[in-house]
Amino acid sequence: MRASSVLPAGTWSGHVDEVFIDFDRRHRRRIVLTTEAGAEVLIDLAQAARLRDGDGLALDGGGVVRVRARPEKLLEIHAHDEGDLVRIAWHLGNRHLPVQLLGDRIRIRADHVIAEMIEGLGGHVDEIDAAFDPEAGAYAAGAGHRHHGHDHDHDHD
Repeated sequence: MRASSVLPAGTWSGHVDEVFIDFDRRHRRRIVLTTEAGAEVLIDLAQAARLRDGDGLALDGGGVVRVRARPEKLLEIHAHDEGDLVRIAWHLGNRHLPVQLLGDRIRIRADHVIAEMIEGLGGHVDEIDAAFDPEAGAYAAGAGHRHHGHDHDHDHD
């Protein structure tokens, strides 16, 4: 099977199979994946795309394979007040960590050093297994990525 286009989540219905993909492998132009039914599907896009949970891979011969975000070990962060949560979010961003914003909670990849920092800032951390779909970033444009013009060989602290 070959898929050469992505259908955004919510714009299609019905699927012939599913693929579970972790966050690191969901930004792709070309990759072969194994579906839940054991078939291979070649994703062969004109440009790299960020695949999101619920997107559809339109098969060249007809049909759709649904993209599912594979659960990963994450930390779910919450705080007693919004100010503490905003301060925690700032510190996470200052470290250039991918974050998933969920209103009154933030998710990041599991990291015991960062968990200790969060607790030191007054936050609370729960270890969970869940799909990780972090923010694309302010400088991401569509499927591409533009950088903000300086090297990361320095410390933001």
